[in-house]
Amino acid sequence: MARVVIVGGGFGGLYAAKALGSFRIPFTLVDRRNFHLFQPLLYQVAVGGLSPGDITAPIRSVLSRYRDARVLQDEVVDVRPASHEVVLRSGIVLDYSTLIIATGSQTSYFGHADWKQHSSGLKSIEEALHIRQRVLGAFERAELEPHPAARALLLTFVVIGGGPTGVELAGAVGELARTTLKRDFRTFDPRSTRVILIEALDRLLPTFPPRLSQRAREALEALGVEVRLGTRVTGMGAAHITLTRHGGGHDEIGADTILWAAGVTSSPFAAKLAASFGVEQVSGGRIAVEPDLSIPGHPDVFVIGDLAHAMGPNHQPLPGLAPVSMQEGRYVARRIRGTARGAFRYRDKGQLAVIGRNRAVYDRGRIHLSGTMAWLLWVFVHIAYLIGFDNKLLVMVQWAVNYFTRKRGARLITFEPGPDA
Repeated sequence: MARVVIVGGGFGGLYAAKALGSFRIPFTLVDRRNFHLFQPLLYQVAVGGLSPGDITAPIRSVLSRYRDARVLQDEVVDVRPASHEVVLRSGIVLDYSTLIIATGSQTSYFGHADWKQHSSGLKSIEEALHIRQRVLGAFERAELEPHPAARALLLTFVVIGGGPTGVELAGAVGELARTTLKRDFRTFDPRSTRVILIEALDRLLPTFPPRLSQRAREALEALGVEVRLGTRVTGMGAAHITLTRHGGGHDEIGADTILWAAGVTSSPFAAKLAASFGVEQVSGGRIAVEPDLSIPGHPDVFVIGDLAHAMGPNHQPLPGLAPVSMQEGRYVARRIRGTARGAFRYRDKGQLAVIGRNRAVYDRGRIHLSGTMAWLLWVFVHIAYLIGFDNKLLVMVQWAVNYFTRKRGARLITFEPGPDA
């Protein structure tokens, strides 16, 4: 009987687990968290549109229907290829006949680790709640601030990165200020909020066709977002950033809240994996894999999801998207079962980015949509991919309420309890 160990409960690991469970193949899934996170909607938690529980699902609950499934909340700290073992932080050693690594990615600051203390990334529930605290807290502090210059600093939000995460986050903050909060304060007008989106390339959403990139920019500007293209961040400090334009020249912007959505890199476990199996890390610290997603020289070890440097049919690396991870997870499960032949082939179902209410863009080959139609497609696709019927229902109801009332029900500012709490 196969002894399959899955490391990571994200999209790749969870979809591999569900497929193995349906095939009645025993497996053990190890993750540091006890829940699966639906990362594409993290930005909605960050701006108070959804609660953390709306986009998470307990891994044990998701896999409870599979009798041969075992779930461990632990962390893999070492891999021993010679003895086919993985070592957990708790001291437990698991032997495997097949190993699936799906540990995902983390925020990259492109060699500027010191920028992390001045900005907020968006890769975890904790980071989303931290952003929500900073964004909503800035409005609350602005209500108390009597000095116009200090208030303007509080009401300036900078989003760095013009990919889908940055575009969605900037649009959400702009919509929050100009619709949701516009009547909630008395000493200032939230519509005076300044939201600035910074992108180093010459257009937003570089993986989309230029026409859709322009539509996204127009939708953001309709929400009052300032879009600065061809501009690179070259410095960052407490409440300010330094920018360098491609054509020359420098700017400094004062901002109380700086949100980082400019890039990702592999999880810290990637270095351990590369050292253990004697393989190199390539772009973004990812592990180069064979066409069947296995590690070169180790056909019993698969790397999937954001950690895998897998090539697509156009000889370009597959993007770090949820649909890629899902399909890779199911493919590896079929390969373990013996029903998948040949190389992994990604079926591209298109890419979506939402900018705000009734504003989105969709690209799939010759099909290009923008506006309300793309927004509706975005809504139904995300509802369909959410894990768990209760989450699908909760999010659908919450979105319906938000749509008709223009309110966001999860606008809570939370703090770590002090000694007197």
